[in-house]
Amino acid sequence: MITEEQVVESLKKIIDPAFNKNLVDTKGIREIKVKDAKHVSVKLAIANAGSAEQMEIQQKVVGVLKEAGADSVGLRFEKLTDDEVKALGGNKQSAPSSGGLLSETSNTTFIAVTSGKGGVGKSTVSVNLATTLAALGKKVGIIDADIYGFSVPDMMGIEERPKVKGERIFPVERFNVKVISMGFFVEDNSPVIWRGPMLGKMLNNFFSEVEWGELDYLILDLPPGTGDVALDVHTMLPHSKEIIVTTPHATAAFVAARAGAMAIKTHHEILGVVENMSYFESKVTGEKEYVFGQGGGERLAEELKTELLGQIPLGQPEIDKENFAPSIYKEDHPIGQIYIKMAKRIIEKNEK
Repeated sequence: MITEEQVVESLKKIIDPAFNKNLVDTKGIREIKVKDAKHVSVKLAIANAGSAEQMEIQQKVVGVLKEAGADSVGLRFEKLTDDEVKALGGNKQSAPSSGGLLSETSNTTFIAVTSGKGGVGKSTVSVNLATTLAALGKKVGIIDADIYGFSVPDMMGIEERPKVKGERIFPVERFNVKVISMGFFVEDNSPVIWRGPMLGKMLNNFFSEVEWGELDYLILDLPPGTGDVALDVHTMLPHSKEIIVTTPHATAAFVAARAGAMAIKTHHEILGVVENMSYFESKVTGEKEYVFGQGGGERLAEELKTELLGQIPLGQPEIDKENFAPSIYKEDHPIGQIYIKMAKRIIEKNEK
């Protein structure tokens, strides 16, 4: 049981490090909602939203509110206005990071996985390519850059959160893949209601404030389409390579061509096309049924003058309750074998 007054009292314990003042004194509490005396939703404004500081504040807020009696906590963050920051005495800026993934000396290969529309299995392809590359001995990271539809932590069975030390975020590691996601920055599946510039800052922080170490490959699971986030990624990563995911359906392939055209216009190399949900194969008869039609992936690859990396059938990974990851295929699974072939081809194209 918790009241709105108790929420305010609890938030007095939380300090915005940019000013060394608590959230009440900075007027950073924008909104409080208490439902059924146990479910709390809070909107907060801080100096450095979308940073390691936000993650640290977020974890502390959840802790104090649950200690005060909340069963669940929903959080949303926004940035204090320039006038508010000025009135509070200015903003302590984080020291710029030297080197790192975005430096000219970085040897990391960036692979953006994108699609023209949602629902084609882009995130499933992203996580399985990442885990398969890692299984083949590569140092791999993945950024869940699908800001509004983040799903990578759930797909990989990740329950823990990144650690924050000073101004650095240490990604979660699962199946030898380092993972960072927008999902780590919200509580109880709260909706993300941020405008384009804020999203761009968050993405930049994923590169600059996360302690990735040495990586051979960084997979970016992009939102579908050609919106703000995709544009930001194309701007930040001038040498990124791309994989376009589609289904066999002609309309899905037609829409996916827009994402491919965007990659070409921004001088990104298209590694290939992955056709997902290509067919359903009966375990009883072995007969293939082309549920969503045929030929979409081949036509898209031909239009973009690239290759069809693989055709993935409809299927479901075997669920391991001891090592739960609902979307990851094991190497000995027939679909896992398809991912191994695709990953080997990607390595061959990048390391020739």
